[in-house]
Amino acid sequence: QVQLVESGGGLVQPGGSLSLSCVASGFTFTDYHMSWYRQPPGKEREWVALITSAEETTKYADSVKGRFNIFKDNSRKTVYLQMSSLKPEDTGVYYCYATRRYGAAGVRGPFWGQGTQVTVSS
Repeated sequence: QVQLVESGGGLVQPGGSLSLSCVASGFTFTDYHMSWYRQPPGKEREWVALITSAEETTKYADSVKGRFNIFKDNSRKTVYLQMSSLKPEDTGVYYCYATRRYGAAGVRGPFWGQGTQVTVSS
């Protein structure tokens, strides 16, 4: 019943832009911190960005800082990742991730989406 569904992946040229979406259902969206992770081909999964549940504080991996922007729409239960100045190193499967804030009710999680493919290539 808990579900995270990513969309928006595709093929883009270096220097281009792409936006990803993750729609949540089956849990109280505003009680969970939301993150994006990615897994490049042949490499380990790595954390990309975070937005906290209430304060909406954002954090970014050094590799994407200044190029990526994470934000969310609580009414739509959706978290977004806006990507610009894309590099071939950004290629990988991007995953949505949810974990419960301290003191909140409900299942702790974490919850993972199924992922969406992003390919940056000329």
